[in-house]
Amino acid sequence: MKPALRLAVLAALLACALLLSVRLGAVRLGVDEVVGALRGTGDPTTIAIVRRLRVPRSVLAALVGAGLAASGATFQALLRNPLAEPYVLGVSGGAAVGAVFAIVLGASAASGTVALAAFGGAVIAILLVLRLAASIGRTLDTRILLLSGVVVGAFFNACILLALTFADTESFRAALFWMMGSFGGATWREIGLLALAGGPALLILIGLARPLNLLAVGEETAAYLGVRTERVKVIAYGAASLLTAASVSVSGVIGFVGLIIPHVVRTMWGGDHRFLLPASILLGATFLVLADVVARTATAPTELPIGVITAFIGAPFFLWILRRRPA
Repeated sequence: MKPALRLAVLAALLACALLLSVRLGAVRLGVDEVVGALRGTGDPTTIAIVRRLRVPRSVLAALVGAGLAASGATFQALLRNPLAEPYVLGVSGGAAVGAVFAIVLGASAASGTVALAAFGGAVIAILLVLRLAASIGRTLDTRILLLSGVVVGAFFNACILLALTFADTESFRAALFWMMGSFGGATWREIGLLALAGGPALLILIGLARPLNLLAVGEETAAYLGVRTERVKVIAYGAASLLTAASVSVSGVIGFVGLIIPHVVRTMWGGDHRFLLPASILLGATFLVLADVVARTATAPTELPIGVITAFIGAPFFLWILRRRPA
């Protein structure tokens, strides 16, 4: 099957997942009801459910899944490690610090203030990791980058625990629920902000597909073939981290998407990033939309945090990858 046809099939799967997501919930809707609501005809309650609740939620889940999967594929290429994922360099810790402090100080967990605080915290984490890695040597050593991310992440985790120590019961529960991930408060404003911040980053990563192919083999080989390795590493790290920051700020911390999806695509169709990145984007979007459907319907009317669903799937998958790696 040609790559273009594979991408078309993945796009069709995403469309089916989005339709299923809009149909299922506390009130199950038929296809004709969904289509009528999208056109603005039919029962006013159905129109409100589809347009104000389910469509924004499904679209946001798709965008976040796409962003995390693309970031995961990029970090795996940069670090030359199939176990790398978007949160390995401390971005999630920075986002969580910003969100938790905003919630503890009185902001609503579903407000734009928390999303902006999370994005700001993630950007600070990105800058800190880059600064630490750059201060140790002239070149951006991926091993130093990884260690810097671990140190920054550990520091931010301590900050989170400090903030939660002084939080009241309501703030504590709100912060904890945010950190487990949810699309319950999805709005078109959040979708617009994510598209504005993440769209250019996605295009940059897709444009770096060939250099990432060479970096995945080795930096010396890439440099010999004309790749400006340091420049590519900084741009790829910055774009992938910014994409992760934007995704986390509107959804909370949702793990394993960036680990699972690129590995599935790589196992099935190879590691060429010219196909791997767009395929990961489509499959990541599909995966998170379906995971959100499970989170909404598995224990209805109670809603599970989306991070719980992805962890139940991702943790066994992570162990399976470890077992398959050669000693």
